[in-house]
Amino acid sequence: MNIPELFARGGIAMGPLLLLSILAVGTILERIWFWSRILTREREVSGRVLEAARREWPAAAEIAQRSSLLPMGRFLSAPLKLQSPDPEVFRLALETAANEELTTMGRGEKILEAVIALAPLLGLLGTVLGLINSLGSIQLSDLGSGDATAGTSLGISEALISTAAGLIIAITALAFYRLFQGFIFGQAKMFRQAGSELELLYRQSWAQRHGISPMAEPVAPVVPGSSMAAAEPNSSTPDASTSVEVPSP
Repeated sequence: MNIPELFARGGIAMGPLLLLSILAVGTILERIWFWSRILTREREVSGRVLEAARREWPAAAEIAQRSSLLPMGRFLSAPLKLQSPDPEVFRLALETAANEELTTMGRGEKILEAVIALAPLLGLLGTVLGLINSLGSIQLSDLGSGDATAGTSLGISEALISTAAGLIIAITALAFYRLFQGFIFGQAKMFRQAGSELELLYRQSWAQRHGISPMAEPVAPVVPGSSMAAAEPNSSTPDASTSVEVPSP
C-alpha cells in the first residue's frame, strides 16, 4: 500500500494530521538550522571576550560586537555597550540580555507543543469515526456471513491508520522538542558561567577605578529572571561602636 492510498483510507482526520506534520517538520528543520550555526561557536566567543576583558575592556566590547550574529555575542555585548555603568546596572543588563536570548531560542516550542497534544487526539478521532462508519454499514441479516466479518475487519484496520499516523507525528515532534529543550538548558548554563565571570571582572575593574576595596564575598551567578534587590543589613546585629556598660561589682 503506497502513501496516497494509505492517506485516502485513513479518513477525514488525515487532512488535519497532514497539516500538523507539515508544521512540525518545518519547525524542526528551522530549529536544526538555527542550532547548527551556534552550538560550535558559542564557547569560542565567550572565551575570546573574557580573555580580552582581562586586558582591555574596549577590545572585549569590540569582539562581542563583531559576534552580534550569535546569541552569546549579543548577550555579552549588552553590558559592554554601556558607558561606565554601576556594577548593579551591569548585572541587570546581563540578565535582561540573557532572558531575551533564551526566549528567542525557544521559538517554535509552542508549535511543537500543539502538535504533540493534538496529533494523538486527531488520530483517535479519525479511528472513532472510521469505526462508526464501519459498524454502521453492517446489516443485521449479514451478521453470520463471512463477508460481513471480512468487511468489518477491513474497516477497523483502515480506521486505525489515523491513530497510528497521529502517534507517529506526536512521537517525532516530542523527540525533537526534548532535544531542543536540552540545547536551551545548555545555553542557559553557558550564559550563567560567562556572565558571572564577566561581572566579576567588571566589579574588580570598577573597584580599582574608584579606589574601592574588592568585595569580600563572591559574586552571585547571573541567573535569567533573578531578583535584583539587595539584602538589607540585619538590624539585630549589634554595632561595634556601641559601648556596653559593665555593672560595678
